[in-house]
Amino acid sequence: MIKLPSCSYKDVIRAFKRDGWVVIRQRGSHIRMLKLTGGIVRHIYVPAHSNIMKGTLHAIISDAGISEERFIELLK
Repeated sequence: MIKLPSCSYKDVIRAFKRDGWVVIRQRGSHIRMLKLTGGIVRHIYVPAHSNIMKGTLHAIISDAGISEERFIELLK
């Protein structure tokens, strides 16, 4: 298991946008993103916090259906 870096929500949003995710709305401090892949619609929620906790980040990556290695590549 790869050690996830500490990330702000802006870094997380930017990384997911590189993977084809689109911000569809923000309600309060939660940003909802959407991606259509092969007829399957996926949604993730990213909390608008300056530092996202590593457990929360791991859950978001898992919900997005990508690996931690792929996410780290998208951060660069």
